[in-house]
Amino acid sequence: MSQSTGPRRVIARRRHGSHAVVDQAKDLDEALREGALELTKDVQDDELAHEVDGPSALAAAGATDFDYLLPGLAQIPANLLPSDTATVTPALDALGEAMIEQGASLGNAPIAPIHTYWGQFVDHDLTAATDNDLPITIQGDAVTVVPPDDVIAQLKNGRNPALNLDSVYGDGPFAPESSTEVVVPYQQADKAKLRLGTLTPLHGAAGVRIPPVDDIERDLPRVEQAVTGGLDLRTPLIGDGRNDENLAVAQLHVAFLRFHNNAVDWVRAHEPERTGVGEVFDRARQLVRWTYQWLCVHDYLDTVLSTGTVDQVLATEDGLLGRPFMPLEFSVAAFRFGHSMVRGAYDWNRNFGQGDFVPEAGLDLLFAFTGRGGLAPPGTPPAQFPPTLPDNWPAEYGRLVLLDPSFPKRAARPIDTHLADPLADMVNQVPDTTPAPGPDVAELLKHLARRNLRRGYAMSIPTGQAVAVALGLPVLSSQEMTGGLDAGVQTALEAGGFVDRTPLWFYVLRESEVRSNGHALGPVGSRIVAETIIGQIRNDPRSYLNQTAWTPADGVTFPDGSAVTSIADFIRFAGFPV
Repeated sequence: MSQSTGPRRVIARRRHGSHAVVDQAKDLDEALREGALELTKDVQDDELAHEVDGPSALAAAGATDFDYLLPGLAQIPANLLPSDTATVTPALDALGEAMIEQGASLGNAPIAPIHTYWGQFVDHDLTAATDNDLPITIQGDAVTVVPPDDVIAQLKNGRNPALNLDSVYGDGPFAPESSTEVVVPYQQADKAKLRLGTLTPLHGAAGVRIPPVDDIERDLPRVEQAVTGGLDLRTPLIGDGRNDENLAVAQLHVAFLRFHNNAVDWVRAHEPERTGVGEVFDRARQLVRWTYQWLCVHDYLDTVLSTGTVDQVLATEDGLLGRPFMPLEFSVAAFRFGHSMVRGAYDWNRNFGQGDFVPEAGLDLLFAFTGRGGLAPPGTPPAQFPPTLPDNWPAEYGRLVLLDPSFPKRAARPIDTHLADPLADMVNQVPDTTPAPGPDVAELLKHLARRNLRRGYAMSIPTGQAVAVALGLPVLSSQEMTGGLDAGVQTALEAGGFVDRTPLWFYVLRESEVRSNGHALGPVGSRIVAETIIGQIRNDPRSYLNQTAWTPADGVTFPDGSAVTSIADFIRFAGFPV
């Protein structure tokens, strides 16, 4: 492998919800059987195996801290779920099972689907969990609850949480190419621009080509030719392999690649004094990052949080996040609200949605049309897998970006205590490890609700009620927790003793139901998410918030001079009709 001159910015093999374990970890083999990855393979740096201990390996990999947003809260047992793990673990499983919908959702939020996957993209840009010498497991009949001090000491973040688009830019345009490592590729003819993948033509065999029909650069760059001892075919050559787990986030990643390339053209046209490739690249990346950060605050957060929360946190000179770390209350609980927004099926494009071919694109298909899924329908023989995304499958972004009451599948699900039923059996979630995880472990990794609840318990995340009190916000009453709740969920909540000591993830979802009718997060969820995301931007000295009153009007613009001030604008500047 190539020598690394600093922390690697490519995470190649991680699966959503899994974690990496340093090669020096205790019980490494057991961790691998439970679906973990060795850190050396995860970040493609063999040199990490030669570090003398786990902390040194994590430091060499550029890992940053996890910690609690509300210090000391988790140290008090009364603020946590009960310690009887043999009783609490199956009760959490029962609650997780009850949260999965049976059949299609009947509700919608006034939120476009793009916000669901923008949130997933942000999550991958902010967090990637790694363990040191104490693998934190969620497996077994009784979860082992790790004391808060041990969680802080052992769990590290493999991402720099600065919303700096490491997942897009990887190790930069001058990193050496490799046939055995995932390296983010830049164009040979113009190193300032990122390489894209081209579509595989089907010649009308399964629907029509998606407009603009002559635009074929609409897939992630992938390995398209087998090399002995090299990467697998269809491997995405991107800075975070998790962005190819489902087609929605993969197509959003494509939009980021294209937005950057168009920003390069804009810089050359509007700032001609910048002549060198490196200078143009750095300026374009800067403008892309600032636009992305601004949109995260003024479109994404303004859409999914309670009215006024963004302004309140921006107006506070010193927020809760006094330094750049990743809060556990955010990553393990509150920011997982997006899982509730995922639909079981979407009006994806004219072939798989409102059109003449197939009436919708189910999650099974959106997971299948990825590199890991073979880019083909389930059941397709591997010999017939195409090398890249077929030309009948690109997103028609207008269906994901613009709300239309006439088309319910063009909206996100409500933020509530239910998850779409396909999230109980998620494909693309079991890591490729040797030995492979056992069937019980594999089943758990694929069940999103059970996995979330167990993880929060294992990591000593305070209850929703304790967090609300600490933040000085109204606490949901017992009546609010149960009144009007789905009967199955209510039964599981009461049987588990969770009405007054509620897992934070569930509390955030229930708070949204009670306070916002599922249309936005409630006060507790909104505050945690806003403090974390705005705090990360504020703590980054290179962010737009630390410039002199930068706004999108100072960034890239359309030919008519208008600025990029919404996610819809972002998609249009990337070159896609909305």
